[in-house]
Amino acid sequence: MTTALITGATAGIGAAFARRLASDGHNVVLVARDPERLRDQAAELHDRHGVEAEVLRADLSQDEGIAAVEERVADRTHPVDLLVNNAGFGNKGNYLDVPMADELTMLKVHCEAVLRLTSAAAASMRGRGRGGVVNVASVAAFVPRGTYGASKAWVVQFTQGAARDLAGSGVRLMALCPGFVRTEFHQRAGMGTGNIPAWMWLDADKLVDAALRDLARGKSLSVPDPRYKALTSLAKIAPRGALSRVSSSTGRKYGPQ
Repeated sequence: MTTALITGATAGIGAAFARRLASDGHNVVLVARDPERLRDQAAELHDRHGVEAEVLRADLSQDEGIAAVEERVADRTHPVDLLVNNAGFGNKGNYLDVPMADELTMLKVHCEAVLRLTSAAAASMRGRGRGGVVNVASVAAFVPRGTYGASKAWVVQFTQGAARDLAGSGVRLMALCPGFVRTEFHQRAGMGTGNIPAWMWLDADKLVDAALRDLARGKSLSVPDPRYKALTSLAKIAPRGALSRVSSSTGRKYGPQ
C-alpha cells in the first residue's frame, strides 16, 4: 500500500484529498494544527476504509512545524509516495492594511513550507524512482492582486520549474489552481461570501477527482474546471493594466489580499 501525506488535512480541499486517497486504499498521514480534529479524522478514515491513518500535529508557520513534516516526508523506512501541500490561508484587508507579521506568516506557509517540504519529499522520491507532489495554489496566481496572489504565483512557477528539472526521474510535480471552493477558508479569514455568484463555487470532492486525473496524466498545472480554465486563459492574454484594474476591483469584492 502507498502512503499520502496531506497538509491542512482536517478541512476543505485537504480533507477531500484525505477522503479520496483513503477510499482508494492509500494509507494517509494527516497534518494540521488541531490535535482533536486530527484524531477524529484519522479514526473515521481508518474505520471506514481500513487504512492506516497517522496524525502529525504541526504548525507550518513555525520552523519546528515545517521541520517535523520535512523529517516525515524524508523518512525512507516509511516512505511517502504522494505529498499534498494544501495548508494555507488568506488575510482580510488591502496592502498596507494587513500587519507585516501576518504577511510574513503567509509567505512562510505558502512559500517556505512548500519549498522545504517539496524538496525533502522529492529527494526521497527520486531515490526510489517514483512519487508525486501536488502543491495547491489558486487561480489568483494568474492575476496581479496582493500578497495572496503573489504567493500562489510563486507556487505555480516553482512547481512547474521543478517538474521540468525532475522530468524522467519518476517524480511528478503539479500545481493545482482551484477557484472558489466551499471550505472554511473565507470564514477563518473573516471574509463574507454572500456576494460571490453561485456559478463561481466548486465542490471540493469533484475538484480532487479532477486534480488526481491531471496528476496521473503527467500535467504540471491543473485548473480543474472549464469555467476557471476560460478565466485563466483570458487572464494570460489580457493587457496587464486592464487586468490589474479588474483584479483589484474583484479582489476587494470577493477574495483574499
